[in-house]
Amino acid sequence: MSRMAELTARYPVLQKVGNVSRSVQLGALAAAIALLAVVALWFRGPDYKVLFSNLQDRDGGAIIGALAQMNVPYQLTDNGAAILVPSDKVHETRLQLAQQGLPRSGEAGFELIDQTRFGASQFTEQVNFQRALEGELASSIQALNAVQHARVHLALPRETLFVRDRQPPSASVLLTLYPGRMLSESQVAAISWLVSSSVPNLTADNVSVVDQNGRLLTAPAGSGSGDSVRRDLIAEIETRTVQRILTLLNPIVGTGNVRAQVSADVDFAQREQTSEVYRPNQVPGQAAVRSQQTSASLQNGVPPAEGIPGALTNQPPPDPVAPINQPQGVPGAPEAGADGQPIDGAALQDALPAPGAAAPAAGTGTPGVLATGTQIGPQGTARNDATINYEVDRTISHVKDPVGQLRRLSVAVVVNYRDMENGPQPLPDDEIQKIDALVKQAMGYSPERGDSVSVVNSLFSDEGPPAPRFWENPAYMEHAIQLLKYLMIAAAVVLLWRGLGRPIIDNMAEAKEKLEREAQEIEDNRAALEAAERRASEMSRYQDNLATARTMATKDPRAVAMVLRSWLEKKNVGQ
Repeated sequence: MSRMAELTARYPVLQKVGNVSRSVQLGALAAAIALLAVVALWFRGPDYKVLFSNLQDRDGGAIIGALAQMNVPYQLTDNGAAILVPSDKVHETRLQLAQQGLPRSGEAGFELIDQTRFGASQFTEQVNFQRALEGELASSIQALNAVQHARVHLALPRETLFVRDRQPPSASVLLTLYPGRMLSESQVAAISWLVSSSVPNLTADNVSVVDQNGRLLTAPAGSGSGDSVRRDLIAEIETRTVQRILTLLNPIVGTGNVRAQVSADVDFAQREQTSEVYRPNQVPGQAAVRSQQTSASLQNGVPPAEGIPGALTNQPPPDPVAPINQPQGVPGAPEAGADGQPIDGAALQDALPAPGAAAPAAGTGTPGVLATGTQIGPQGTARNDATINYEVDRTISHVKDPVGQLRRLSVAVVVNYRDMENGPQPLPDDEIQKIDALVKQAMGYSPERGDSVSVVNSLFSDEGPPAPRFWENPAYMEHAIQLLKYLMIAAAVVLLWRGLGRPIIDNMAEAKEKLEREAQEIEDNRAALEAAERRASEMSRYQDNLATARTMATKDPRAVAMVLRSWLEKKNVGQ
């Protein structure tokens, strides 16, 4: 209060301001604050917004160089990973930078082919094509939600005309995942198939995927990469079998009165078998003839060769003569049998053995009689040759066993006693047999496969795991932790109140009381001072009046006497 009094006394303007109403003072204060805000915004400059974020150093440097050439102001935030420009130039700047191909996020794609220079060699074109393909694959992989950045390296061997020198292509993928995200096996397999399907002659087994921590996500073939898949398959077989068993038995014995466990033995070996079987063709009447060769010769009374060797003996045979007119022994006449009748081709064909019959050896049979019964003279000759080749049965089979074939299934089932009036009672044997038959049907029991089933009727123990104490109960623990948090916050607030808030308020109250006491003392002192000043002024005025009276009495006693007489007369009249 004393300070305000001193300021008011020193600056009269403050006294005038104090006389203004409080509403006017508040309005003036708000206007002053608004004016300060406007001035601050005016001097702060234009509002900046993000142009690009998550930039690499190479892209950031190229963009900053382009902005400097375009005379566009910019700011860097997030350790240079984000670039800010004035908000009214964001879209225009992005379009201009896109025209220049900035930012070059990821690897360059097929736009490299658009920048082919005149006179580029075939090697340069091949390298540009490979770079473009790698960039396009990286961009496709980065489209996955969990992938932040991807790089693809392709190893494309040079094509050759020699088959033995050809090498299969391969690829490797480096992934940078977002923090806290992971890729499942199916997603890794999808990336491998995506890359292999985009490169000719590339298989998914030749694609390696690695994350930013150096972990190999695609294990090599034959290194047990499918262990998780095998475990999942076995677990699925066991779970489905248990579910089928419980679905059948729960309505019979009641829910919770049956327990089942299944153990599956699955064969994951890959087997391929090729067999070629030959069997003799022994079916009568169905023999398949591959080839047949028959030779027959029959001569009777043929004279030996005569004449002089030379051109004269090389004469064509004479004109044929009818057998009825042809005498026996004429050279060139058809051969005749023992009865003198000629043997034609039909008779000779009949003399041959039928297909499938054994060919007789030359000279066998009765002398002078052909194998077919045709007689010849003692001096004649007969010959019959037959060669027949039959087809042989041939079977070629190629068998490839499926992977993950169920080899054996073991099932164990425990059924609880049935609750009766006199207590739990075991199930009858016939009902146990029915349950055993149901379990076999549900599991697909196969004795050839070696499956085993065990059904046991036993009393379930009612003693469960001991109940946790209340302070070990997770729900109570969670509530206790929450309550402890609140208590700690309340304790902190109380300590702050007692340590800081209350002393500050007490000091403020004491200061206020002290100020009020000082103000009261100042008021009392001022009143006493004013009273003393009044008394002093009165005494000074009395002395002045007395001195004036004395002076007047000295100078004009008669006038003073007349004044005294008038005062006395007024006093007597008043009485």
